[in-house]
Amino acid sequence: MNKWEDNKAWFLVIPVFLIVAVSAILPLMTVVNYSLQDIFGPDNRVFVGTEWYLEALTDHRLHAAFGRQLLFSGMVLLIEIPLGIMIALLMPKRGWGASLSLVLVALPLLIPWNVIGTIWIIFMRPDIGLLGAAINGLGIPFDHTAASFDAWVTVMLMEVWHWTPLVVLMAYAGLQAIPEAYFQAARIDGASAWSVFRYIQLPKMRGVLTIAILLRFMDSFLIYAEPFVLTGGGPGNSTTFLSIYLVKQAVGQFDLGPAAAFSIIYFLAVMFFCYIFYQALLKVGTGDKS
Repeated sequence: MNKWEDNKAWFLVIPVFLIVAVSAILPLMTVVNYSLQDIFGPDNRVFVGTEWYLEALTDHRLHAAFGRQLLFSGMVLLIEIPLGIMIALLMPKRGWGASLSLVLVALPLLIPWNVIGTIWIIFMRPDIGLLGAAINGLGIPFDHTAASFDAWVTVMLMEVWHWTPLVVLMAYAGLQAIPEAYFQAARIDGASAWSVFRYIQLPKMRGVLTIAILLRFMDSFLIYAEPFVLTGGGPGNSTTFLSIYLVKQAVGQFDLGPAAAFSIIYFLAVMFFCYIFYQALLKVGTGDKS
């Protein structure tokens, strides 16, 4: 095989590069261009350099939104990862029960994000909502449209209900990929259920759990549609996460320059935290093997 035949495989990759360029790189460069200008109209703009970046980094409202976002994403990981693993361990491994449980678990993932918010608006209404009215019927005042704590509880419940199934499916796939020989050896040695989980199941799931943690962190850090539909960022600014703050700035105030600068910072922050998570998980895996 000559060198030309070896390089023909690149023709299969070129369409991918073109799609990525159109769908990602070109819009990103447009945003970078906007972030360096003060835009007054389609044909009226002034170059301002890094002014909008400096303004974004000193914006106390952005700092507050960033803190809420970190808290939200941290709570999501602390709840969804252990809960997803637990549900996956309890699911049947064979037979019709396994197929039925997989279908039922995956149902929330099939619902569009904006519809999720609408469902939970109705579900949590204090007057007619199934859960909201039940909580108030117990004598506990609950209204996610008026109380910040209630809004946070509602958004967290919605997020856990919507996205824990993804963790369940990934953990379940990891468990199914473990050879039966490991469990046979554990039974022969008289290992407890906790020992089997600690030394067999959890290490063998490390790959899928790493992907699950990264996906859930990125998704939760970029969340927009569900809390926007459910609370609109309120009451006050209690559920105004970074994405909602960005949209309000770009669309509501039409500050395209500052919004573009903030979106670049937002993008870099997501990349940075994902890199930190990935490196930390790799070190944990290396430490366990050594």
